[in-house]
Amino acid sequence: MHQTILDNLSRIEEQYQVTILWACESGSRAWGFPSPDSDYDVRFIYAQKPSSYIRVFDKRDVIEEPIDGLLDISGWDIKKALGLLRKSNPALMEWLSSPIIYRQHAAIEPLKALAQQSFLPLSSCHHYLSMARQDINKLVIASDIRLKKYLYMFRALLATQWVIANNNQPPMAFIDLVNRFLPSGDIREQLDELLILKSQVLESEHIPPQEDLDAYLLMLFGRLEKALPTATTPVSVEIFDQCLIDTLHIAYPHLQL
Repeated sequence: MHQTILDNLSRIEEQYQVTILWACESGSRAWGFPSPDSDYDVRFIYAQKPSSYIRVFDKRDVIEEPIDGLLDISGWDIKKALGLLRKSNPALMEWLSSPIIYRQHAAIEPLKALAQQSFLPLSSCHHYLSMARQDINKLVIASDIRLKKYLYMFRALLATQWVIANNNQPPMAFIDLVNRFLPSGDIREQLDELLILKSQVLESEHIPPQEDLDAYLLMLFGRLEKALPTATTPVSVEIFDQCLIDTLHIAYPHLQL
């Protein structure tokens, strides 16, 4: 699959006449708990030629390929990525910290450097708590629940806990979050069992309610909602404008801006 992904990225560059700056894995494979039938969620950031950024009407700022079997591949234009970065978009932040990288162009460095300055703890916490809330509310009424939803809830809440404790972007690898906040104990043992099971069954696998895990998740969710960080001011717009210029200079060194 790795070579198939690389071939598709090369085809996309040629087909859309863009330069891919960053391509990575997102989702469960990047988090470290894929099922045998998990999709390959490939996400990328690309730059168009500089002349495309001085048009009256902008070109479409996303590239979305039809899902092909297990391959789900899509990307954002660098200008769109910068706009979302100023809001500390958690999905973008995760892409930039993915442990599985398929493409890395030197022109991504200004964006990666700016990402470290642009992190907004409160925005990140709201994102992860919102992700968890969708499934937390079902715990008290569901007769069974998809296995992966348990892991999604744990990851979202432990990521929130990381942000509150460290004031920076949580690690992509789920095991790093687990080792930090659940180094041992009954909850850790039960969670490890779910991780082993997740690696052996299909994405659609359901399991009965897990009483101890349910109670822990509900307790942690309530506690984190009361411990949110204070709001911080986003980085000035001018810095993002300069980042776009710097990125295009590196991506297209022989073209005039």
